[in-house]
Amino acid sequence: MQTETLDAFLRQSIDGLSGPMRLQKIGGGQSNPTFFVSYDQRELVLRKKPAGDVLPSAHAVDREYRVMKALAGTALPVPPVLLYHAEPDVVGTPFYVMERVSGRVFNDNAAPGIDPEERRAVYLAMADTMATLHTVDWQAAGLTGFGKPGGYFQRQLGRWQQQWALSRIEPIPAIDQLLAWLGQHLPSDDETTLAHGDFKLNNLLFHPIEPRVVAVLDWELSTLGHPLADVAFNTVAWRTLPSEYGGIRGLDLAALGIPNEHEYLTHYYRRTGRDDPARQATPFHWAFAFMRWAVIFAGIAARAARGSATSDNAAEVGVLAVALAQRGLEAIDTPMPPL
Repeated sequence: MQTETLDAFLRQSIDGLSGPMRLQKIGGGQSNPTFFVSYDQRELVLRKKPAGDVLPSAHAVDREYRVMKALAGTALPVPPVLLYHAEPDVVGTPFYVMERVSGRVFNDNAAPGIDPEERRAVYLAMADTMATLHTVDWQAAGLTGFGKPGGYFQRQLGRWQQQWALSRIEPIPAIDQLLAWLGQHLPSDDETTLAHGDFKLNNLLFHPIEPRVVAVLDWELSTLGHPLADVAFNTVAWRTLPSEYGGIRGLDLAALGIPNEHEYLTHYYRRTGRDDPARQATPFHWAFAFMRWAVIFAGIAARAARGSATSDNAAEVGVLAVALAQRGLEAIDTPMPPL
């Protein structure tokens, strides 16, 4: 990245930048490369599309910018966005810039370093924030056209089948089995809300000292979709081991203060008026969530092979595709995980 070019562009585009520009890449994650950009009196964040070949529709920084700009006037907390630049002339790929919001990110689902009471409050705040997301009036927010109402799972299944075909480095029969089963069990309801697509604990920014979400991050997979896709994706941590990308299955949840999956889901369902079991998540939704995880990890492995992955351990993380696909098959026959 040409820091001089970026510095000149930002000073021309954003008022009040003084002192030298300081650039720090934020480590971890497998998505869009992200940088802290600091000036004497301003703290910014830059997110850019990765360099090199990427899968179609992936790493859509333009969509991230659009949805956060639209959500600025709603009850859902998002970072204030400042600009989007579509050309590669400044940093080599399209990018956007937003204000840096102060807060905490819990990269470990066990949330070490806080007491059980706060940990419980953090988890329930996550459920509350997901409920707020799914009750946003997306039409009033100007997000008409951000996706197609209805038919979400059918469209998404086709998309992930394509992603799998493009990501496949070696056969993973469990992914093929999951995709086949999902195609035969598509739900008939066409409920539409704003869907985040990657709603999990480490994509939430919490207040520095309070168990309160101050910003929802990483919107690259967002669209108009089905809320239960987010719900199942959000709760896969209860169904996976710590060795399976940081799940909480097998941990002493009561001692940690973490609600079990049933309690967590009940809290969300009450907040969104989904008391009717017919409107709650089913094995299909978790199988779908695990299929997505498996294909995502297969994609990471493919990007590592091409040299365009953003995480140093991308090649190792890619092997989780098999484990997560197996969890998806397990979810088909296991409505709830062991407590």
